[in-house]
Amino acid sequence: MSPTTPAALLRASRLPPLEARILLTHALGWRRTELITRSDDALDPAAVARYQALEARRVAGEPVAQLVGTREFFGLDFDVTPDVLIPRPETELLVETALVAMEGISRPRVLDLGAGTGAIAIAIASTRPDARVWALDRSAEALVVATRNATRLLDAQRPGGALVLTQSNWYEALDATLRFDVIVSNPPYIASGDPHLSEGDLRFEPRGALTDEADGLSAIRAIVAGAPTRLSAKGVLWIEHGYDQAEAVRALLSAQGFAEVRSEQDLAGIERISGGRLPG
Repeated sequence: MSPTTPAALLRASRLPPLEARILLTHALGWRRTELITRSDDALDPAAVARYQALEARRVAGEPVAQLVGTREFFGLDFDVTPDVLIPRPETELLVETALVAMEGISRPRVLDLGAGTGAIAIAIASTRPDARVWALDRSAEALVVATRNATRLLDAQRPGGALVLTQSNWYEALDATLRFDVIVSNPPYIASGDPHLSEGDLRFEPRGALTDEADGLSAIRAIVAGAPTRLSAKGVLWIEHGYDQAEAVRALLSAQGFAEVRSEQDLAGIERISGGRLPG
């Protein structure tokens, strides 16, 4: 029987080529370029078994990010577990928009509601080392992951100090005297009856990070309602939401007295985030 090689495993894979390559490099402990330079190397049976086990789990639906334990977001590699939402590329728009809002502000204060992996807060803190950043999540398990990511990805000597991670249901555990220049959130916004919750990767992610078990807007209502007393003068709030929720979120922002209310489109042309600014 001829030895098994990376090239043979990839040819025989039941997965899309990119997913197969990601899982194979993880199983082998190789860089992706080695799949090219060492494509005809004979592989140890144990390594082949590791890959085939990962392949079978992916075929069964488990997310690639959970299988390999990481996901790239905003140029950083975040640890991922089943306790946290997997960072998505479209959420980078929330980070980019928040960074624009901070331009011209020295040592801005930033609050991220619903930290998960810490991806949003850490991406902001990494790009703006002077920013003082707080990140809240009601899940203790998620905060363990976020703490690990912050420790690994942020400079311990950054001028803005360490990321402040706190267990809280939205604003509840936050010091009431704190005021922020920017508040951002990617809250649970999928309605409870949405069929997507039982499809694809979402089946393996924490349900509480995906749905509010209501109409998809209850968490957003709480965030918008609490923001005016937590923002500094001219502070801004930006929220990620569902593809069909932009108009409703803009209405919530306007009803709370926000000005300059607008939505921004992601690369697919979907109104992905909405926000506004408090009057000065």
